[in-house]
Amino acid sequence: MTLSSVGLPLPLLGVPFRLPPRSVFAFQKPNFSPNLLLLHHQVEHKMASSSSSFSSSCSWTCNRCTFVNPPSQKSSCQICLSPIPIPSSLPSSSSSSVSGEVFRWSCRACTFSNPAAAAACEVCGTIAALPSPSSASRLASLLSDLEPEPHELAHPDIGRVFLPLMRCGAKRPPPSTSPETKLGRAATSHKLPRAHEEQQKQQLAANAPSPALGENPKRCIIKILSYNVWFREDLELRRRMQALGDLIEQNSPDFICLQEVTPSIYEIFQESNWLKHYKCSVPQHLAAERPYFCMQMSKLPMKGFSCIPFTNSVMGRELCLADIDVGGSKKLIVATSHLESPCPAPPRWDQMYSKERVAQAKEAINLLKDSPNAIFAGDMNWDDKLDGAFPLPDGWIDAWPELRPGENGWTYDTKANQMLSGNRTLQKRLDRFMCNLHDFKVDGIEMIGVEAIPGLSYCKEKKVRKVFQKLVLPVLPSDHYGLLLTISSL
Repeated sequence: MTLSSVGLPLPLLGVPFRLPPRSVFAFQKPNFSPNLLLLHHQVEHKMASSSSSFSSSCSWTCNRCTFVNPPSQKSSCQICLSPIPIPSSLPSSSSSSVSGEVFRWSCRACTFSNPAAAAACEVCGTIAALPSPSSASRLASLLSDLEPEPHELAHPDIGRVFLPLMRCGAKRPPPSTSPETKLGRAATSHKLPRAHEEQQKQQLAANAPSPALGENPKRCIIKILSYNVWFREDLELRRRMQALGDLIEQNSPDFICLQEVTPSIYEIFQESNWLKHYKCSVPQHLAAERPYFCMQMSKLPMKGFSCIPFTNSVMGRELCLADIDVGGSKKLIVATSHLESPCPAPPRWDQMYSKERVAQAKEAINLLKDSPNAIFAGDMNWDDKLDGAFPLPDGWIDAWPELRPGENGWTYDTKANQMLSGNRTLQKRLDRFMCNLHDFKVDGIEMIGVEAIPGLSYCKEKKVRKVFQKLVLPVLPSDHYGLLLTISSL
């Protein structure tokens, strides 16, 4: 679902503002169509002339209209004239219940995991309720304050909110400092007995690119994975990302599109064996610049990666593009994005960002339409009832209904995904593959990550009529399911 703040001045309702900080990840100039390449150069020039430094104090988000105000706006919002939120911090705790642990709170509107000192959500600006001053009841009080009240849940739009999964009140054990933990899954692979060496070799062979690419140009098979990995870091992050890595090793996609990657998730990936088979669109020195971002990874030969910011995003959303070298005269562009997220919050519950989302979808398709082979995949946050039909020109297809007609394709499902039990019912096909292919055809699409991680559970506090109930729930790799698309050359 969502984020943050930079330096490309753009008008919103006639008022200039600055988008969140981002960089153009371009190792080589991608071989796009003339129109796309021209826009890429224009954006790259603007970004190069802007400051790339980021400070959380440079701008502030209005709690009422979510407008990102410049630092010169000291007292009230430029758009709705709401007063600037008064910053406050949570007192540091010496209580044994939270000692040694960096406490974070989950935003009720967008579920982003915020630092304890943040007075408002770093993503959508929703104000955090202050905990009780009593050290002994601080954690329980904070959970109580963050839980939506009954009159809030009765609002007709609350069903669209991705309600947060509250952390368990019990203290989490400190992270292990053993060498195996530091090295992640890479450390354990060296301890496998000889009996498993053959299995290891087979697994490594599975991680090689689809053989048809370079060896048999007449039959080129490519598997592409799109997955929102969930930026919530206080819910078994390392185990979830290791499970995601297992899925990648099992399915061996040739190309991967990820959304909601945080710097911590990026670091976990860096420790993983499977990553060495991929070229990554986000260099290590850029991974810490933003709270979260989209990322692409490829086993296939690449001509280049790039990112183009959406002109209307107040959440720092962008279109990430990859120009893949498929050999011969064929061209293939794979793009991913995380379109503007619905973030309804008090007092009006109407911040659905449907117009922005539709405009971003049109902007993305317009940038890709001149490519003979283009795939647009990612977390579209799309709601057909609210946003209408996805704006696809003639020749484009939505892969799921095309290949699996009659199946709902819900990639966010609070009933099927038991990790989300206790949340308001929400069943949506948020993640999609949009394809326009002339030299390839779509062969299949499937959901992955639908099973719970064996032997892993977490505690969730749910308030029912002002009484807390503790739920013990399974853990899945993400709150979304992943989509795996297979295409082949004609």
